[in-house]
Amino acid sequence: MKPKTYLVKILLLLLVFSCNSKSSELEQNSKPKAKEFFVVPGEDESIEPEIIKKGEVLVAYSDCYHCHKEEGKFKGPSFADIARRYPMQQAYIDLLARKIISGGSGTWGYPVMSSHPKLSLEDAKIMVTYILSLEKSKS
Repeated sequence: MKPKTYLVKILLLLLVFSCNSKSSELEQNSKPKAKEFFVVPGEDESIEPEIIKKGEVLVAYSDCYHCHKEEGKFKGPSFADIARRYPMQQAYIDLLARKIISGGSGTWGYPVMSSHPKLSLEDAKIMVTYILSLEKSKS
């Protein structure tokens, strides 16, 4: 092979490689973060402070902190991000409580929420109430 041909091939490979790495960087930077997905509009309903305190205790004794933090992303979304997304309304408390019990994925991207079938629906609702109160108490 001639030196010029060899040099041209190397330059083409470098060009292709640099284009591919830049496009993957752009793709990574353009992926939306959990906070950017959506926020459900609505007014908060009032909740008794005793329920929130009971929810805090239930969450503390559960395995929630294996995947979630109060602030900042971990394996799953932070409790504050969840609270920012959903208003404190009974419909969303019910929805999220069922999600805790049944598990699932897709709502926050790729993390998978493990199921908690032994958790009662009532306890799950109380835990969700605590989680949804977090953002409101810090603002």
